[in-house]
Amino acid sequence: MASEELVGRKGRLRQRYDNEYRLVAGCVPYRVGDDGELQVLMVSTPNRLDFVFPKGGWEDDEDVYQAACREAMEEAGVKGKINRASLGLWVLRSKSSQKSESPSGACKGYIFALEVTEELERWPEQDTHGRRWESPEDAFRLCRYDWMREALTALLDRRMPPPSAASLSQGQSLLLPAPAGDDDRARRRHAQRDAQCGSCC
Repeated sequence: MASEELVGRKGRLRQRYDNEYRLVAGCVPYRVGDDGELQVLMVSTPNRLDFVFPKGGWEDDEDVYQAACREAMEEAGVKGKINRASLGLWVLRSKSSQKSESPSGACKGYIFALEVTEELERWPEQDTHGRRWESPEDAFRLCRYDWMREALTALLDRRMPPPSAASLSQGQSLLLPAPAGDDDRARRRHAQRDAQCGSCC
């Protein structure tokens, strides 16, 4: 491993901003274990007992995907394949300023899914960020902020397989049938709904 790969960036001289919002990028690292179950990686935070997903400042000499991958390497010591369709964009605030409407001190965070393909034995922020793999259920319980739960939910929704053609051909429907005798009422309700939605969809 080249030594320069183990040097994390410091300071905010190259930090990107959107008006007063600091721009950050991060990811939810994941893998599929030997048992076929999904696992997600979380990192510990300095001076607290929290576990979070790796994220940090998006700088002006990199695109948002490079920033997210760099943060995963620096904080969690992992590399992998990033899905360029983001899990979402959130306004991130400290726990003490969750109810504030001011952009001062807040960040806009772009979060992505990262399929981990390599775990480094040493990484730049190893002294301040430990790492551990968790089941989605345990990770959800450890999430300190709403955006973390929402990003994890978006990843799980994305990873859910669609119904197979075989299951559909065997008569398994995704919709519950209307009770017998309710067909006419259901059709009228659908017609009213479609008339109301016609101007907006």
